Amino acid sequence: MEYFKLLRPKDWAKNLFLFIPLFFGGEIGNIPKVLNVFYGFIAFCCIASSVYIINDYRDREDDRKHPVKCKRPLASGAVSPGTALAICVLLLLAGFGLAWFIRDKFLFILSIYFLINLAYSLGLKSISVLDIILLAAGFVLRIKGGSVISFVPLSEWIVIMVFLLAIFMAIGKRRDDVLLKLNSGTDMRKSVKGYNLDFLNVLLALVSAVIIVSYLMYTMSPEVKARLGTYRLYYTCLFVMAGIMRYLQIIYVSSDSGSPTGILYKDRFIQVTLALWIISFGLIIYLKDMIIFK
Repeated sequence: MEYFKLLRPKDWAKNLFLFIPLFFGGEIGNIPKVLNVFYGFIAFCCIASSVYIINDYRDREDDRKHPVKCKRPLASGAVSPGTALAICVLLLLAGFGLAWFIRDKFLFILSIYFLINLAYSLGLKSISVLDIILLAAGFVLRIKGGSVISFVPLSEWIVIMVFLLAIFMAIGKRRDDVLLKLNSGTDMRKSVKGYNLDFLNVLLALVSAVIIVSYLMYTMSPEVKARLGTYRLYYTCLFVMAGIMRYLQIIYVSSDSGSPTGILYKDRFIQVTLALWIISFGLIIYLKDMIIFK
């Protein structure tokens, strides 16, 4: 079990972003393309887990001071550093090998993802603001990977929204680090020195507003209306706003912003909102010829 936890399987949900081009492109029912992207998902999970191991290996001493991260296999001593590095090498071979069989352009994107995250783990995460941007870049590379695998072009608005959403979640995570510092008096990561609550609160308000505006502009874009054959996508903005408002409520009221994926797994409101957004978006795209949408 500890070896499985070393891979951080809960964070594999982030790699579902590879399927976003299929969903927004109206191709989610194309089984061959879905299978190809699924193979890419596996490759991304392997490489992402290898990065997590490298990060945990380097941070194992600092993680022992963290109230949650101290339970990680390397920080707790449940898995030895040598065994962890051996697993990391196997994951790299499996991930890049599978990517090579899928498509050369996907291998290139996955390599960039690995190099950026390796640089992040080796020191760039200590630079405030840059650490947030690099985390967000990883999500953009995921959707670009899904696009090149499935041969479904990406709208520039989708890229912008994914980038902003990733920045939004990363800011919430840094805010949690600042709160931990205020409560414990210990810096959980070096980049925290470049942040304070006022600065992060302003960023959260700014980015959340831009996300909503960007989403509205995407749904009302003439190019998107023509490609998907419907003008009703703006209806789904209701669920986007509800999800962002709920996340802000969790951050400001509940003071629980440590892990965006953790919130996704445990918060019923966000789960229902996300499900309703997917259902409504899917109905509008895939069943737009029904009488109800005429």
